[in-house]
Amino acid sequence: MSRVEVTIAGLGGQGSITAGVMLGEAAVTYDNKYAALTQAYSSEQRGGFAATWVIVSTEPVLFPRVTHPDILVAQARDSITRFANVLKPTGLHIIDCDMIPETPEGFANVIKVPATSISRNQLQAPVTANVIMLGALCAASGVVGRKALEQVIVKSVPKGKDAVNLQAFDIGFKIASEQIK
Repeated sequence: MSRVEVTIAGLGGQGSITAGVMLGEAAVTYDNKYAALTQAYSSEQRGGFAATWVIVSTEPVLFPRVTHPDILVAQARDSITRFANVLKPTGLHIIDCDMIPETPEGFANVIKVPATSISRNQLQAPVTANVIMLGALCAASGVVGRKALEQVIVKSVPKGKDAVNLQAFDIGFKIASEQIK
């Protein structure tokens, strides 16, 4: 890997930006890689557009803008509408299939993760859906190592919430691992 461009997008409140920050921090702090991150969100407190763009590289990032991502992590249908058209033709889609029930057409590499229902029903922790998606991203792409992401999760989540977040990460990792075999 020399440079991998990732877009993580969803609606405000889903933790897309938080997931991107954790990905970048894991790359830089624990994986000895370089990273650049940009983010954007609409003015609504919840329910508006939110996205982060992360570049992870083994070399310094000289141009920090994601133009044609290798990976799109989509947590809402709007994410497909906004960003699927710039994904590389061989790019990887990781979708929350609870929020995006139809598989995006024209893409061969799609990982479906029911992150919203698992976080709500199985974990009783709706705020962990983004961490489930991070687990899937880690397994499907290897852009950042599993141990690096686990360390950042423990460091980033509120005290006492690390166990449920690590469980969420593991669930996402296993779901994606089963689909890439």
